[in-house]
Amino acid sequence: MDQTERIQEAAQHVFDVMAKRVGPEDLQRIKDAYALAAEAHKDQRRNTGEPYIVHPIAVANIAAEELELDANTVIAAFLHDVAEDTSYTVEDIRERFGDDVAFLVDVVTKRKKHNYEYTKQVDNYRQILESVHYDIRALLVKLSDRLHNMRTLDSMRPDKQMKIAGETDFFYAPLAGRLGLYHVKTELENLSFRFRCPREYDVIFRQLEEDKIRTQSAVDDFTAEINEIFKTVGIPARTQVRYRKPYSIWRTMREEGCDFAHVDFKHFVRIIYNPIDEWLRSQSPEKDTSLFIYSCLSGRFKERPGSVVNYIDNPKDNGYQSFHVQLLNRAGAWEEMHIASERMHRNSRLGCIVERGESWLERFKTVLQNIADSGDGYIFMDGVSSSLYNEDILAFTPQGKGIILPKGATALDFAFEVHTEIGEKAKFARINGALCPIKTELHRGDCVEIGTSDDVAPKPDWLNYAKTYKARRRLHDLLRNIPTPDFKICDKCHPIPGEEVIGYVDATGEVTIHSRHCPEVIKLASENGNSLVSVSFEPDPMRLYPVRIRIVAIDRYHLLRDIIDCFVERQHLSMNKLSTHTEDEIVECIIDFPVHSVDELHLTMESISAIDGVDEVQRII
Repeated sequence: MDQTERIQEAAQHVFDVMAKRVGPEDLQRIKDAYALAAEAHKDQRRNTGEPYIVHPIAVANIAAEELELDANTVIAAFLHDVAEDTSYTVEDIRERFGDDVAFLVDVVTKRKKHNYEYTKQVDNYRQILESVHYDIRALLVKLSDRLHNMRTLDSMRPDKQMKIAGETDFFYAPLAGRLGLYHVKTELENLSFRFRCPREYDVIFRQLEEDKIRTQSAVDDFTAEINEIFKTVGIPARTQVRYRKPYSIWRTMREEGCDFAHVDFKHFVRIIYNPIDEWLRSQSPEKDTSLFIYSCLSGRFKERPGSVVNYIDNPKDNGYQSFHVQLLNRAGAWEEMHIASERMHRNSRLGCIVERGESWLERFKTVLQNIADSGDGYIFMDGVSSSLYNEDILAFTPQGKGIILPKGATALDFAFEVHTEIGEKAKFARINGALCPIKTELHRGDCVEIGTSDDVAPKPDWLNYAKTYKARRRLHDLLRNIPTPDFKICDKCHPIPGEEVIGYVDATGEVTIHSRHCPEVIKLASENGNSLVSVSFEPDPMRLYPVRIRIVAIDRYHLLRDIIDCFVERQHLSMNKLSTHTEDEIVECIIDFPVHSVDELHLTMESISAIDGVDEVQRII
């Protein structure tokens, strides 16, 4: 099959998918949109060397098949680059396909300006978010476009890969998560990680494959026993085993400060059911069926105490529902279970595309519109970060009012969400009745009371503990004159020679070196990717870089002597600081020391790992 035939076959696949959902008139409009796109892009090629039309077809296929969108959105997907990259205009599209399609294409068409309000990338983000006020489908076209671009990023040079991956990790992946599109979010995150830090990605990918082989037999036996239970009691359900991706594992390792071997739940078991017929007339047939399945499983397998999470009665803010519990398999390992109906499962895949309810949609629009309305570029990017990143938690006032906050939010964020004046005057918090500082991180279900005082004023370090857009924007307004120090080595990720790094050139021309997984440079890449530069960061025998490691070991006679001997005699390194803590025969040791390179660090960690009794050695950043 030649290239032309492959292109026609791909376009026909989109038509076949849409033919099942639309009438003859709309189907012809979709075909006409493809014809216009093919004509407009006929002389253009992608970086891969393929005809450019391959990209609009792929974007339309994502919109049609993977996201199950309507005819006008699929038409806009075919035409999304026509006004930006060809001689055709939005008015041409309006004349042929109507106002609705023209609006969607216009929103995803980047504005060409001589002077940007902040940067080209930030102005583009704001343009996209402003469209939410009118129609959320524009975001879905843009996500389809970004997903295909990430799937084909191999053809770009490394600095362009970092720019696009940084945008994706900072903006598009969390946006997909907020829209409830978990499969899109997961794929975007993973692709971004693959292109930002290919060596780390490959290491974790290989470890996951090895773990999958190691646990396959136990998992198969576990799911087979579950299916037998369902067959015996007549539950119309099926099981799926879903393995986590390298990015998810890497993020857990960073958040929990552990190595791969100590990451729990590298996979989970999903149970998908249709509600049992006899409960269809009850007030909550899905909840009744979920609890019945839970009862059957916990009657056969040991349940981990405190592991139940009921997202059916308390859905996440983006609508996710499921019933979670952890059970012990026959091999002695805990298995994480997600129990959900077919409806819940479909909703978790299609997110905002399926019925969510006006209250959710209006709340989401308000959040994004407030970000888009920010007049300051830096505050705007902070708003994106705090409003799109992370999952939500639900905390309560003493009166029982629920306050939705991002995971990691503090009592300070809670105070600003209740009322701006309460946030500005917050002095202390009572969390579940206990007196706590306002900087205390909150957890799902906490009951929070804020104590205020007129003699309290916001302090500069509050910005380090405020996570929500509302709190940070107000604090920025009150603390505008806080200077930002200049530095050449990022003081957040502390890169050392030999790591995968990238450089960022600021307005003064100074280059700051970041690790490629540094959240700060990912944010900078998404703001102004053209300021990223490739850098050579080689070891210098005259320069040392501070690092910190954490050692966990079983206590024994001369353990500390052996660790010190490893540093001084075997590795010829000095130690700046050493602290130890022993509890119930388990020793935790934190050591600060300087190294010349990442290879020297890894060699030292491997040498320490070989010491008798040492269980874990982890770098702390």
